[in-house]
Amino acid sequence: MKIIAENISKHYNRNYLFRNLNFQIEKGECLAILGANGSGKTTLIKILCALQRPTSGKIVYQENNIPINKENFYSYLGLVSPYLELYEELTAKENLNFFADMKEIDKAGRELIAELCKQFKLEDKLNVRVKAYSSGMKQRLKYILALMGNPGVLYVDEPRTNLDEEGINTVYTLLANYKKTGVLIMAT
Repeated sequence: MKIIAENISKHYNRNYLFRNLNFQIEKGECLAILGANGSGKTTLIKILCALQRPTSGKIVYQENNIPINKENFYSYLGLVSPYLELYEELTAKENLNFFADMKEIDKAGRELIAELCKQFKLEDKLNVRVKAYSSGMKQRLKYILALMGNPGVLYVDEPRTNLDEEGINTVYTLLANYKKTGVLIMAT
């Protein structure tokens, strides 16, 4: 997996958040996007995930140096972010099953989901509706959803949001292991 950003710019009403960003990142590498609130970190993440368009420039995703079609692009990425919403009326298990079905996760992938539920200490809370979850439990569930299907690229916007120390340690261990085999892009 490789991501190539070519002259990425974003502005609102002539005020640039960033201009002419160029970078290339490959499997086994990590990119940290650092900056103050309002500096454009989340906007850049959204652009890299194709949730927003840049004002100019382009993003190219490649697998084995072959460009990935935009129709297939989403199967290669996972995203954890405070602005993502979960289905609050469903249980965690129903959320996981819904997204696993959408992503066509196979048996091995569902075993990974079960292991992630154990790592994030949610296995005993899977039959609870998400609306009853604390903000930290919701954030843990978002990590599981992002990692299901073993994506080639993992985007993490504000990795510590709503997590207690145990959750933060779990996330840091998981991210350290993930970046050995995938592309990790974090904004904080």
